[in-house]
Amino acid sequence: MTLNSKYQWYAVYTRSRYEKKLYKLLESQNIECYLPLKVEDKQWSDRVKKIEEPLLRSYLFVKVSNKEYYKVLNTDGAVRYISFNGKAASIPEKQIEDLKLFLLHFNQNIEATVDDLERGDKVEVKSGLLKGVKGEVIEIRGKNRIVLRFRELGYCVHTEIQIKDIKTLD
Repeated sequence: MTLNSKYQWYAVYTRSRYEKKLYKLLESQNIECYLPLKVEDKQWSDRVKKIEEPLLRSYLFVKVSNKEYYKVLNTDGAVRYISFNGKAASIPEKQIEDLKLFLLHFNQNIEATVDDLERGDKVEVKSGLLKGVKGEVIEIRGKNRIVLRFRELGYCVHTEIQIKDIKTLD
């Protein structure tokens, strides 16, 4: 790793089911981190309870400079940074903000048609709740559902969106 005092976002791979614990440990060390959580209904024999579960299993996002880079790896529960070609892959701030925006409006029901979209198209949401979010169409599921990939995150995000709210990028 080259010397860098600039703070950048990275994805950290965690021990299985250790995302929340690692998040708390890093926060206690004053390391900025983000754990995307989704609310799920869990059924027990006598009740249903809402619980928060990580959206991306075994992933936690940290914003660090060289000073904190190895401190994160030396924290119990951190396994390794997600890397490409042997180098920890930094994630643009915009991608983290897009993910936060997506989670903020996760349960919104948006009707869609995808008549002119094709797999592999690069798109940007031009209006609505997810305005400015960019991604790649990975799959078209029927007339109402598309799968977008955010390459830097290494994950696909499923969302329903109106075709009038999307523009294709060149």
